[in-house]
Amino acid sequence: MITDRTGGRRRLGYPVAAGVFAIGMAGTTLPTPLYGLYRAQLGFSELMVTVVFAVYALGVITVLLLAGNVSDEVGRRPVLLVALGLSAASALCFLFEGGLPMLLLGRVLSGFAAGLFSGAATATVLELAEPGQEVRAGFAATAANMGGLGCGPLLSGLLAQYAPWPLRLPFMVHLALLALAAVATWLLPETVARPHRPRSLRPQGLELPPEVRGVFAPSAVAAFAGFSLLGLFTAVAPSFLGQTLGVHNLAVDGLIVFTVFLGSTTGQSLTERIGTRRALPVGCLVLVVGLVLVATSLAVESLPVLVTGAVCGGIGQGLAFRAGLTAVGRAAPAAHRGGTISAFFLVAYLGISLPVVGVGALTLVLGLRGAGLTFSACVIVLTVAVGLYVLRRPPAGED
Repeated sequence: MITDRTGGRRRLGYPVAAGVFAIGMAGTTLPTPLYGLYRAQLGFSELMVTVVFAVYALGVITVLLLAGNVSDEVGRRPVLLVALGLSAASALCFLFEGGLPMLLLGRVLSGFAAGLFSGAATATVLELAEPGQEVRAGFAATAANMGGLGCGPLLSGLLAQYAPWPLRLPFMVHLALLALAAVATWLLPETVARPHRPRSLRPQGLELPPEVRGVFAPSAVAAFAGFSLLGLFTAVAPSFLGQTLGVHNLAVDGLIVFTVFLGSTTGQSLTERIGTRRALPVGCLVLVVGLVLVATSLAVESLPVLVTGAVCGGIGQGLAFRAGLTAVGRAAPAAHRGGTISAFFLVAYLGISLPVVGVGALTLVLGLRGAGLTFSACVIVLTVAVGLYVLRRPPAGED
């Protein structure tokens, strides 16, 4: 329930909350263009690069399991401030990096922050919308999430390539942005009517009610496949660009990753126009086309084809993800909606971590190009299977 106990704070509204959300999520992908520099400095393998990336997802999953709904009890603002604090702690780990353990700790803390942001910030943006602004606020939350994820590598890539202190300045800038976000969060109104201290942190029920089981599996597997593509670009795209395509510009690395998330934001914005029943199979189809283009770019060593594949795959991921989430949310009974959606995000974040670690392991045997082609083939087969299934049995709901 929304309250207006803060007087003038109400005027800040959902755009400010969306800005806080974007700044917080940008920190989770900020190190992406820098992994090659860390690898050269610390001397670890491509597999370890993917492990450093993947522990972020473990942090997100842990928070989703233990504290996914904690902002419903203690209030949105306290949780957002804690998330911003964890983001700052993560930035400090990278800023004063002293080896692999600090990088791993920084990624885990970043995952904790993202897990808190995903629920509390989304709810804050939606709840601060005035009557009639609900659709715009929903898109603002989506754009802040994926847009923030995309802006992180773009910012760090530009700073690392064209400014001094490539391994420090990006995190210094992000710390300054986090300070501004903390001030803005403090000025936001609290939208929970009677916040109180939770009794305990305990694993939340993720069991699936019978009403949702038919739509959950294809929707969640489509999310898994789409997030696998995001994970591939976020974790190992700079290595692919440098070692396979001969691109050694960190700003270009960040821009390529940005295009994937830009495509995802675009795809999610199109979901309502296409309709949920059509958006899920269409998203799978577009995702397959994007994956084929990514694989082709590795086979023929073409940067333009890789960029096209990134945009196309991102659009497909965005369509399938938002359609699947909408279908699951509609099918779940109100009493189990929170746990069902948490289970959906759990599967999605498994997709952003496990396959990427597999790619890192395959590079030890097949090299980067072989690992990328193998990854693309596996995700294409998975996505085609889901697309064919939802064509025959589309999710229930309104178009």
